[in-house]
Amino acid sequence: MIAGLSGMIYRSFMLLRADVGKEFDMIIVCERCKTRYNLKESIIKKSDFSARCSKCNHIFTVYRSAKADDISFLNPVNIKKSPGFDNIFSISNQKGGVAKTTTCLNLGVSLAMSGKTVLLVDFDAQANLTISLGYRNTESFYEVIDSGLNSLRQNIIKTEYDNLWLLPSNKNMMLLNKKYFAADNYEYLLKDRLASVKDQYDYILIDTPPSVGFFTLNALTTSKLVIIPCQCEYFATHGISKIVKMISLIKGKTNAEIDYKVLITMYDEKDTVSRLICSKIKEMHKEKIFNSIIEKDTKIKEAQIMRLPVINYSKNSKSGRQYLNMAQEVMAVC
Repeated sequence: MIAGLSGMIYRSFMLLRADVGKEFDMIIVCERCKTRYNLKESIIKKSDFSARCSKCNHIFTVYRSAKADDISFLNPVNIKKSPGFDNIFSISNQKGGVAKTTTCLNLGVSLAMSGKTVLLVDFDAQANLTISLGYRNTESFYEVIDSGLNSLRQNIIKTEYDNLWLLPSNKNMMLLNKKYFAADNYEYLLKDRLASVKDQYDYILIDTPPSVGFFTLNALTTSKLVIIPCQCEYFATHGISKIVKMISLIKGKTNAEIDYKVLITMYDEKDTVSRLICSKIKEMHKEKIFNSIIEKDTKIKEAQIMRLPVINYSKNSKSGRQYLNMAQEVMAVC
């Protein structure tokens, strides 16, 4: 046990409670009395350590939360190695700006236009997917968990688009990582609640943040397939490597049948670098690549400004047609 940790946590807790609204590294929850402590993670050098609660003197093990380049964080206690749901896909990449939200929205709409019922899950506290569909300040997954509910039904919204529903996000979502990362079986909070609604939809698509942590871990534990959008730029392959590494870990810990496919986005046939990176990605991942490629298209940016799916903004846009083609690929295999 780290020397003096009990007193240090107590002093930190008292100090941080008075500092309302500030961001903290880590929340520790006593297993016995459920007292919560805030702790600066920078002082912790190991992936797990023993701590003594200053309120009840209970000694318990704490597991350090994840960082972007460190995925050795899964709590080895109560791990349930089980497959994800067949109709649930996560759109994920540790690199930002690769068209995750754009892909989630436009693939979802394309599947819905093909007659499939689709639920979009905005699992990013930035709520870009929610805003793209015209919603703000709606109750999210956080309110479900914080209220102790086991069903998502009351928070799912029917969108203006046929066959398309949304579980929205809001700013409260950022509290999930702080409040529940230490909870038993926190990896299954999303999966356990989607279980009651998954059969109502042909497909469920989860939009994730560009980080490793509570949200991505829950999403990947729930999903059968991870769609990895990747733009054709020099550092793009690093983002793929990180998420593939995490998928490998998830496969051995919480989701035995998870797999992935890479979606090439922002491709420019006229650009030499874009062509080279595209070839490299195909060489590295071979059969785990969607045949559909999403090219650079100004219509996507215009559609985002109008808060519309690109196929609804411009039905003849090349990117809109490419997302429709991708939807056909998805339906052919799932």
